Parts: sequence; structure tokens; C-alpha cells
Amino acid sequence: SLGYICSNSQQYIVWVKIIHFSFMPKIIRILSKDHVDLLKVTAIPLMKKFGIDGDGLEIKVLKRGMAPAGGGEVLFTCPVRRSMKPVHLTEPGKIKRIRGTAFSVRVSPQMANRIVDSARSILNKFIPDIYIYTDHMKGASSGRSPGFGLTLVAETVNGTFLGAEVVSTPQGQGDPVLPEDLGRNCAKLLLEEVYRGGCVDSTNQSLALLYMMLGQQDVSKTLLGPLSPYTVEFLRHIRDFFQIMFKIEQQKPGEDERKGGEKVLMTCVGAGYSNISKTIK
Repeated sequence: SLGYICSNSQQYIVWVKIIHFSFMPKIIRILSKDHVDLLKVTAIPLMKKFGIDGDGLEIKVLKRGMAPAGGGEVLFTCPVRRSMKPVHLTEPGKIKRIRGTAFSVRVSPQMANRIVDSARSILNKFIPDIYIYTDHMKGASSGRSPGFGLTLVAETVNGTFLGAEVVSTPQGQGDPVLPEDLGRNCAKLLLEEVYRGGCVDSTNQSLALLYMMLGQQDVSKTLLGPLSPYTVEFLRHIRDFFQIMFKIEQQKPGEDERKGGEKVLMTCVGAGYSNISKTIK
């Protein structure tokens, strides 16, 4: 296994897919802006749409590590694929269910239950199919710092996953947050993601664009919500390093659609990147 100190687990997944190794890195001491639970429920389904699928694709939480001391461990496995397939993701579809995980470490297990109740108090007004799991780790699996958080994901009828997450304030850094406030804030962030819309949530916009660019020499299209500042900068990196430009078209909602955030249709021809690496054992 490999040990890394990661400041952003999403960037780590991007790095793994660029080099296309099939291996089992153990990511140790995660201190992440985008927590692994969010990537597990949003990035993994997105990867499958580009042909990166199979039983070997998995993110497994072995230990939970909260900031500032960390101590978490994540096992990420990924199969080898020779190339990315082109995609046409243009119909997000309507929300059919919401799932989530409320987690807590080195605090009372009741913290997670309080988070669930407060999040449901908002989400139940919009959809009945909601289930939020609770995950309380203790002992050697609970890292080195106390904390709690919530990850939510909304799934559409067309297989689009929109996610949101909030975690407690790190110990000794700023004012503490109540579980009830955290749950409500996360629910509101999820509703904001639904309002933004698109076939990919704001967290994974850059990941989708990366896979489109690395794909076969064919046209790929993906409908996104408003581009995040990170995505805008990422597009500049793609232009500078790969000399590939995206066609960006603003999409207007149909007459029968409720207005959400401004949508953009991203189109590009893939670079035809091919994987010639060997399996690492």
C-alpha cells in the first residue's frame, strides 16, 4: 500500500486516473475539502459512465480521520481500462430519491441522529424517498480528532448524482457548530446543487471535463450547471497542457421546465489518450 497526506481527495482520484495504474493505494491521514463519502457517491458513478467500471472500482473507508489531526484511512481500487469512452450526458432527469450518511467520531453517537433529524426536517418537504444512514466509529477506527458531518446525494431517474457535504469545525479552530445547524446547512446545500442542475454536480465538474478530454477521438457532450471557479481554472489548464478547447453553449430551459441555474453544454473532441501501462502487483 501507499501512504499519502492528501489535501484534496478529489485531486488524488484525478491523478490516479491520469496515470491509469491498476493498484490499491491506501490513502492515509485524509484532511480533505471534499470528503471521501461525497466522492464515493458522486465520483464513482460518474467514472462508470466513462467506461471505468467493474467489480474492482471501489472506495472503502477503513478509518475516519477528522481535522486537524486526521488519522483516517481509505482504500481506493480501480481496474485498468485502455481508453475512455465518449459520452452524451444532456438529460439530468428529475430527482427520484435522496440518500446520505451522517458520521461521527470520538463524540456521542447521538450527534449523528440529531444531524439526520434536522436534515430530514427540510428535505421531507420536497420528496418522500429519503434515507440517511448513521456511521459512528470508535477506538482505532476513529482517527485522532473528534468531529461529525453529513453527506447527502440526490439521484435522478436518468442516473445523475448531485451531492453536498458539511463537516464540523475542526477542534480548536473557530466556533463549534451544533449538529442541528450542520444538518440543515447540508440539506440547503443539496437543494442548491439541485437548483444549479446539470448532469454533474459542482464538485465533479472538473473530473467530467478531464475524462471528456482524455477520451477517444470522438465528440463528447455534458450538460453542466454554472461553472465553479475551480472548473474555470481547470479549463485553462486543459488548454495550456493539452491544447484542447471546449465549445461552451448556454442552454435555456424549456417552456415546461421550472427555472433553475443557468446551464451550459460542454462539447469537445477527445485527445485519444490510450493506456499502455502494465498492472502493478
